[in-house]
Amino acid sequence: MRPAHIYASMSEQQHTELINALHGPWRNATRIMMVVLSAAGFSASEIADLLHYDPKTVRSWIARHHAEGMTGLPDRPRSGRPRKGSPRLGARIHAPLLTPRSWTTTRIWKALGRPALSMSTMRRRIREQARWARPRLIAKSDPNREQICADIRERISRLPDGSVVLAEDETHLDLLARVRSCWMPLGLRHRILTPGTNVRRTVHGALNLATGAWHHHISVRNVSVVFCYFLQQLLDAYPNAPLIAVITDNGSTHHSGITKRWLAAHPRIQVIEGAKYSPQDNPVERIWAALKRQIANTATVTIIDRIQQAHAFFQHRSDAQNLTTAAPWTSPWLPEGYGKNFWPGA
Repeated sequence: MRPAHIYASMSEQQHTELINALHGPWRNATRIMMVVLSAAGFSASEIADLLHYDPKTVRSWIARHHAEGMTGLPDRPRSGRPRKGSPRLGARIHAPLLTPRSWTTTRIWKALGRPALSMSTMRRRIREQARWARPRLIAKSDPNREQICADIRERISRLPDGSVVLAEDETHLDLLARVRSCWMPLGLRHRILTPGTNVRRTVHGALNLATGAWHHHISVRNVSVVFCYFLQQLLDAYPNAPLIAVITDNGSTHHSGITKRWLAAHPRIQVIEGAKYSPQDNPVERIWAALKRQIANTATVTIIDRIQQAHAFFQHRSDAQNLTTAAPWTSPWLPEGYGKNFWPGA
C-alpha cells in the first residue's frame, strides 16, 4: 500500500535550482501560479514567501492578469541592445562556484578567461547565478556515527517502563557580548561596550525528550565534579523513575574517572555518549542557539547580570516552547514513535 503522505526530499542545491528555474525559464508558469494561489485565498505576502518573490511583484502580476488576462502574463517585447556575454555565460559562472573558495567578482572574471565585460556587467550576471553569503562551517562526522546512533536507539527502546530520557550538553556564558546582525536606523551603527577582561561561566543543560521539561545549572568551571553534581540534580528531579538515561557528547568530563566512580555508586542513572563530531544530533544545541540569540548585542556590567539573563530566559519558556525549539523528533538518537506526546507541543 502506498503511504498516505509523501514529502519531497531535496538538498539545498536542488532547492536553489528549482527556485532559479521558477525565476528563469519557468517564470511564465510562476506568474500563472501566483494568480491561481491568489484566487485560492493566499495573500500576496504568503505567495511571495512561497515563490521567493517580493510581495510588490506578486501584486503587479495579479493586477496585470486582472487587466489583460492570460495575454498579459508573458514577457513583453523589450527594446535596447542585446545582453553582453554568450547565452552560456550563466552556466560558465555557475560551474566554478560549486567549489568552495573566496569567490569575488574579479576572481570569477579571471577564472572565466577575462571575458570582454565590465565589472558592473559581470556583477549583474553573477547575481543571476549566485548570492553573497557566508559559507557554513560543519563538523566532521564520526565514521561510526550510524552504528552509534542505532545502538542508542536500541538502548532507549529497551528501557523499562517509566524511564526518563534526557539530552544533555554544556555551553558557556561570556561577559563579553555576543554580536549578531540586526536592524539599525539608517546612518547609525550601534556600539556595544566590551568589558576589557572577559569572564566566563559554564551552563549544564538537560532536556526531557518526551515532555520538554528543562533542567540547568551554572558553574564557574566545567569539571567532572560539577557534572556529577548536575547528574545528582537530575536524579532528584525524577525520584520515581526506574532509570534515567542521559545522552551526551564525548566531553572528557562525561567519561572521566570521577564520573565513572560516581555512576557506579548511582546505578539508577546512565550516561550514553553519542557520536563524535556530531553536535547536530543533540537537540539541546538548538536551545543554546535560542539563548545566545536572546542575549546577543547586550552588554552587562557583571557576570552576575549575564547569569540572570540566562535564568530569566529559561524561566519564561514553557515545555511546549522547549520542544518546538529543540525538535527532538529530528534527532537520530530516538527510536521511531518515541515520545508521541511531544507532537502537540510542536
